[in-house]
Amino acid sequence: MNASWTNILIDILLVFYVIDCVFMGLVIMMQRSKQEGLGAAFGGSMMSDTFGAQTSQVLVKATVYATIFFFILSITLARLYSHRNNLLEKGSAVQQELLKPVAPTTTPAVLPNAATNAAGLPVAPTVPTPTAAATTSAQPAPATVTPAPAKAVNK
Repeated sequence: MNASWTNILIDILLVFYVIDCVFMGLVIMMQRSKQEGLGAAFGGSMMSDTFGAQTSQVLVKATVYATIFFFILSITLARLYSHRNNLLEKGSAVQQELLKPVAPTTTPAVLPNAATNAAGLPVAPTVPTPTAAATTSAQPAPATVTPAPAKAVNK
């Protein structure tokens, strides 16, 4: 299942989760307690007139079913969130291919005429360091121009 279907399923189940929580809260508040708590506020006699003498049993059964549904939804949503996070960590097939490590070469390539050390590994070529005289910014001497000898004209 890809991430978009997982997100849609999570959203749908979250709607049912909220509805179940509200329903469970209302059913629990309507139950009669020994002290006639909130059950009396919702009309204790009206509940027994509507649902009969077994009103408390109906509300207890509704609470049990709502609680079972609540726990099933909780576990399912936890699994879906975990599955979605795993999908996001793995990425697509293209991302997985790009993230594969490249196998290193076992021996470095050596040019035929390259210098090597005692272990047979290539050594960086040495570059001669410039001397102090070569690093001065002396201007080259201008070229001297000597005129060509004049030709004698015979008449």
